[in-house]
Amino acid sequence: MNGPSPRLGRRLLTIGEVARRAGIATSALRFYEDAGLIRSQRTPAGHRRYRADVLRRVSFIRTAQRVGLSLDEIGAALASLPAQRTPTAADWARLASSWGPRLDDQIAVLTRLRDQLDSCIGCGCLSLETCGIWNPDDAAAALGRGARYLLSDERPVGLDGVEQG
Repeated sequence: MNGPSPRLGRRLLTIGEVARRAGIATSALRFYEDAGLIRSQRTPAGHRRYRADVLRRVSFIRTAQRVGLSLDEIGAALASLPAQRTPTAADWARLASSWGPRLDDQIAVLTRLRDQLDSCIGCGCLSLETCGIWNPDDAAAALGRGARYLLSDERPVGLDGVEQG
């Protein structure tokens, strides 16, 4: 069979079905719902039922969290999608394009982390022998808090006057 069953788009899923398909706990679904990130309908007995398109939203939330986006950022993005209908490919494309610069920045930080973690990262600990060259007397502190050489492209000038990195 190609693609999802046409029935899946019309039927309502239980919280357990969504949790199994999404690979998360039911408590996470309740948390996302309480945070306004997803919606459910209630049966007369008060049980939650979800439209099948909630699976895409939950997958989006989990992936966005995995790359370091905050729940506030995720919520703002999801708020731009139509709540009254299943988002179309165009809706998702608009959301994706708005996050391009944010994701490019995240990729750049991860690349620097991979490439520089074994050297001075400008965090102020000064525990590596190379920190005396890269970050003498914690000069990186003047640039701000955190691991400055991972968070920005600014590099200190070494003892030989050549930019390090």
